[in-house]
Amino acid sequence: MTAEHPQPSEVSAVVCTKNSIASVEPCLQSLRNAGIGEIIVVDASSTDGTRAVADALADRVLEDPGTGLGQARNLGIAASSGDFILNMGSDNVMPPEQLQRMLSTLTRELVAGVSAQTRIAGSGYVAFGLNTWRSGRFRPGPASVIGTPTLFRGELLRGSPFDPDRSFSDDSELCERWTRDFDATFAISDAYVFEQGKVSWHELWVRCRMYGISDAEVFTSGRSSGWPASRQIRSLAHPLAADVIEPMTHTRVTQAAGALPFLLAFASMRYAGWAQAALKRKARAA
Repeated sequence: MTAEHPQPSEVSAVVCTKNSIASVEPCLQSLRNAGIGEIIVVDASSTDGTRAVADALADRVLEDPGTGLGQARNLGIAASSGDFILNMGSDNVMPPEQLQRMLSTLTRELVAGVSAQTRIAGSGYVAFGLNTWRSGRFRPGPASVIGTPTLFRGELLRGSPFDPDRSFSDDSELCERWTRDFDATFAISDAYVFEQGKVSWHELWVRCRMYGISDAEVFTSGRSSGWPASRQIRSLAHPLAADVIEPMTHTRVTQAAGALPFLLAFASMRYAGWAQAALKRKARAA
């Protein structure tokens, strides 16, 4: 191995699970097939057989105390030994050669972390809409924030891991903190993973609700830290800008036209999740 040509065997993968029986086996098997050096599963008391699959395919299985995704990831990160750390969802599948593409981008671009593009496996309008949204929004090249699946330099991530108090906005917080503290840069690679399932409208609502909770976390934290009005407005406009305008701008006209109702519904559900989280926070404070 040289620093310019790292191998998958130098990567530790951290996969957080909770009742992921429908997807966890192909996820972990794809990592094994990729030649990854270490697989660590952090399981949140699954009751559907996920733990048995993890025990069979992972190198280590840790218990998630259920205090948030940031803390769960940190448990796996602290236990890892690789020169690089891959954070991957339990519903993701890593096709052949794609991990090597992520490694190549990380070392070639001299960035602190890279992500892969996600392709939704499935047919129907929700899958079409999600693939349009992702391809229009998450394009290869420099990025200020990257999201799962992410590949980071291990020493840096172990020394400055995720915020354990973040339940959903852990990726955003880490990238912004690293940029501020280390002048770190990030990139989206041309690698891709498949995402299994999650192509029903109910599952779309669950996804958008989580994004909305993340938005609420970021906005509340930023406002508490003294964000000026202009930054608060930019945060409030983010779902509309990122989930509607950006995909429409970077997609073929015919595809964008077909996806517009989906993108508007996506942003609306995200705002609804944000409002729901804000109301719950207000009720707890009362």
